[in-house]
Amino acid sequence: MELKLEVVVLPVSDMDRAKAFYEGLGWRLDADFATERGLRVVQLTPPGSPTSIIFGEHLNDAVPGSVRGLHLVVTDLAAARAELVERGADVSEIWHDQDGVFHWAGTENRVPGPHPDHDSYASFISFADPDGNEWIVQQIVDRLPGR
Repeated sequence: MELKLEVVVLPVSDMDRAKAFYEGLGWRLDADFATERGLRVVQLTPPGSPTSIIFGEHLNDAVPGSVRGLHLVVTDLAAARAELVERGADVSEIWHDQDGVFHWAGTENRVPGPHPDHDSYASFISFADPDGNEWIVQQIVDRLPGR
């Protein structure tokens, strides 16, 4: 059986503000519709991603801005950071985890700069949407076998 992650539902407080933010990052608008019963759905997809985000009224009862640790993957972290900043996101500097494995929640254990060995999976940047939903961008140049 194949199971593919298709959609992540984000809690946001202002759908139009969130839509403008993600479109400003260059994400493709896939849908923005409302039903007669008051359900509104907005779906956007990051460039090159098979997985989309959705937000809307009556879709999620989580607190807006409560999602943490969503990961995007790039091959050139510095270039991705520059583009995100150019598009208006408040992006952290490049960092790596002190333990060199993954990263801790929040900013604890972060060391400024890329991982000294420049290994795949080891360097990150982070940013948040207007509500505070957290995104981590991870550099992967060479994937581990089987991934």
